[in-house]
Amino acid sequence: MGVKFKDIVTPENIKFQDLESKIVALDAANVIYQFLSSIRQVDGTPLMDENKNITSHFSGILYRTSSLIEKGIKPIYIFDGVSDALKKDTQDKRREVKEESQKKWDKALEEGNLEEARKYAVRSSRMSRDIIEGSKKLLEILGVPYIQALGEGEAQASYMVENGDAWCVGSQDYDCILFGATRMVRNLTITGGKANLELITLKKVLENMEITREQLVDIAILVGTDFNRGVKGVGAKTGLKLIKKHGDIFNVIEKNDYEMDVDPTILRNMFLEHNVVKDYELKWNSPDKEAAVEFLCDQHDFSEQRVLSALDKFAKLDNKQKSLEDWF
Repeated sequence: MGVKFKDIVTPENIKFQDLESKIVALDAANVIYQFLSSIRQVDGTPLMDENKNITSHFSGILYRTSSLIEKGIKPIYIFDGVSDALKKDTQDKRREVKEESQKKWDKALEEGNLEEARKYAVRSSRMSRDIIEGSKKLLEILGVPYIQALGEGEAQASYMVENGDAWCVGSQDYDCILFGATRMVRNLTITGGKANLELITLKKVLENMEITREQLVDIAILVGTDFNRGVKGVGAKTGLKLIKKHGDIFNVIEKNDYEMDVDPTILRNMFLEHNVVKDYELKWNSPDKEAAVEFLCDQHDFSEQRVLSALDKFAKLDNKQKSLEDWF
């Protein structure tokens, strides 16, 4: 879900060519959830193999990754670690939404309303342990690196960008700039044959608002994050005005007699001092075509022709047709 910053952050439109030869750290949970939500049949049912195993995420990872590599982009997937206890309320609310959506999906199917069925099916998407582990296995077969974060995947990805090991985070959530990502790119896909990539640069965000990163985090705390509810009635624009007027979250609370459900100092540290993996290796390899066919086609009923066609894109890295090893 992430913090609601749409009203105060102005993105820059870019093209895929602007990301050529760049390393992009993908928030795995964010993109895999997109696949589980969007890659579905007309009635909302996710793609499945003959054994009823969900395969929407495999399809998304294979075709999205091959498309990015064909465009000259170097992807890394970052998986969430253990969620902080503060996130429990957010997770509980999401679970309730999914359960309610499941009921409405079932009802729409009974009534034969396919449009309503698909709408609620998308909202019922769940990411299980099997889906996560299967995604990692496929990435290993494809030769694409992934990192298991200690905590929030967005924090790990943001650290890697801030550290210069990746050019940007690929995610839909503005939380990345709170975690310190110097750059993030939203809408890293093509819909209806068109791309709508949005680049958000932390430096420009702070300059435009005339605030510090700490103050940006304070605004998020007032608005509400995955770790706290925020102050009722305070949106991004109001939060910005309050922070610019009073300087920091502590003065805002004192001057306006606000009550917080979580100590702001703890929340600040969640974004400014998040625990991350610092010892990691980034290495890309050529995909194992035989293993890919066995895993996707033999085990999960994918079309061998389509799988091989997608794998061919891994070799089309630039106009010189370099191999993956030469490219990296």
